Amino acid sequence: MKNLWAPWRMEYIRAPEKDKDCIFCKKIKMENDQESLLLYRGENAFVMLNLYPYNNGHILIAPYEHVNRTSKLSANCLSEIMELADSSMLILTREMNAQGFNFGANIGSAAGAGIEEHIHFHLVPRWIGDTNFMPILGHTKVQVQGLKETWSQLQPLFNKLKQG
Repeated sequence: MKNLWAPWRMEYIRAPEKDKDCIFCKKIKMENDQESLLLYRGENAFVMLNLYPYNNGHILIAPYEHVNRTSKLSANCLSEIMELADSSMLILTREMNAQGFNFGANIGSAAGAGIEEHIHFHLVPRWIGDTNFMPILGHTKVQVQGLKETWSQLQPLFNKLKQG
C-alpha cells in the first residue's frame, strides 16, 4: 500500500484560531481572482487553487451555496461540479502533464473535513513517483511552482471554459 503523506498541513490543522468567516464565501466575494486564487466562476460552482496543496495544481471545486451536504445541492449544481471536475482534469493533464488524479470530498469532521460547513471537492493531480523521502524524513513538501505562478499558468485555460 502507498500513502500520500502531508505533514506540512499540520500548520493549518493546529492553527489556534481559524477564520470564523467561511473561506469559500469570503473568496467568491473578492474581486481579484488572482489574489483569491479563483480559476473559474461558473453558474453554480467555482474552481480555485488550494492554499495548502498536497501537490502542485491541487484545486478545489465548490458550490456558491453555503451547504454542508451534497443532498442540499440542486441537480444542476451537482452536474456542474462534475463537469468542472472533468474539464479540470483535462486542463491539468494537458498543462501540467498529470498522470492521474485523486478526486473526492471529506464530508463532516469525522471524515477529515477541515471546512465542514461549506462542501467542497478536492482534485489532486498525481504523477508516478510524486511521493518521495522529503515529506517523511524532512517533514517538507517540495512544491515545484508557487501558487501565483500556477494560477497564471492555469487561469487562461479555465477562462476558455466560459467561451464554450
